Amino acid sequence: MIDTHCHLDWRAFDVDRDAVIERALAAGVTRMLTIGVDLPSSRTAVALAGQYASVYAAVGVHPNDCAEFGDTTLAAVRALAAAPRVVAIGEIGLDYYWKKTAPEQQARVLRAQLALAAELGLPVVIHNREATEDTLALLAGWVAGLREAGHPLAARPGVLHSFSADWTAAQRALELGFCLGVTGPVTYKKADTLRAVVAAAPAERLLIETDAPFLTPHPHRGERNEPGYVRFVAQGVAAARGEPVETAARRTGENAQRLFAF
Repeated sequence: MIDTHCHLDWRAFDVDRDAVIERALAAGVTRMLTIGVDLPSSRTAVALAGQYASVYAAVGVHPNDCAEFGDTTLAAVRALAAAPRVVAIGEIGLDYYWKKTAPEQQARVLRAQLALAAELGLPVVIHNREATEDTLALLAGWVAGLREAGHPLAARPGVLHSFSADWTAAQRALELGFCLGVTGPVTYKKADTLRAVVAAAPAERLLIETDAPFLTPHPHRGERNEPGYVRFVAQGVAAARGEPVETAARRTGENAQRLFAF
């Protein structure tokens, strides 16, 4: 199994980070992708990827942390992305829930980081919260440009992290070539819409994520999440699709390898 989205830099892991990673390995997790949300966390992600053989990094600036984003920030992200174990630009996107940054600024920053991803040939990890229409519209324009240019990234543009929209939105994302990231809510009792999306999506476009320390799956909901719990997400995917958990774990791992080229 590959946990394609976690935040190992988070303070919640400061007391036992080594043990968390060991537990993940013992649970069958072979790789973990730790994700930056601003420059400090991106730097820490790069450092953790250098420290642990099973950890890789994504670097970028989250929409809730992009108010001060400018040319200097973009240059810093570009420099961090040159580290050998950085495999994606992210977590980037749009967030209209928290309203921490004006939508116009969020869109400008997203466009800048999408352009950087194209420049570097790295897939993107997309955050979308209550901004589905604008997110998909921006991504559609970006992918159209990649396709027109014959850019190899057009074949593996990235993943919509912790996908929570409906099947119509999922189809649009899939048509653009994106993978759908599935997190702990797939195990929640009331997540029928998400399970329907997981059941209908092509098997080769699904990834499993924890978003640790957040979005803890059942039966540990209410506790701190950690990468080893991605096995419960795999179980949720398998149940939704009516397939063995071994199949879901293997396929999502192959998908992650193909997208991120670890």
